[in-house]
Amino acid sequence: MGKLSDIKLKEIPTIEDYRGNIGVVEKSVFGYPVKRVYYLYDVPSSATRGGHSHKKLHQTLVAVSGSFEVVLNDGKEEKTVFLNKPNIGLHIVPGIWRELKNFSSGAVCLVFASEVFSEEDYIRDFQEFLKSKNQ
Repeated sequence: MGKLSDIKLKEIPTIEDYRGNIGVVEKSVFGYPVKRVYYLYDVPSSATRGGHSHKKLHQTLVAVSGSFEVVLNDGKEEKTVFLNKPNIGLHIVPGIWRELKNFSSGAVCLVFASEVFSEEDYIRDFQEFLKSKNQ
């Protein structure tokens, strides 16, 4: 469950207008039903967010303003994705450890989640995450 090869960048449909563009997120954009939307903002550049994995939840992260890095780990490999475009989302599947870091000034990370919040869905200890990958 959850390999780095499963992680995809997804283009968010955009309505272009000389007065400003509109990103359109509808039901079929991410391939899963969106049950929760939240955002991270005012994150100090030295702070790290995330630091967990999910058992069932899919997430798509979008840098709607500014930029940040997403460090992804599937238990065998690690890669970093730089997000800085409001029309590009990073779809993270279950079973992937993620950490968000290097937030630019004014960065806003918008998250579209497939599930409502449930603490039981989180793995917050990296060693426990690695054990879950070997089962």
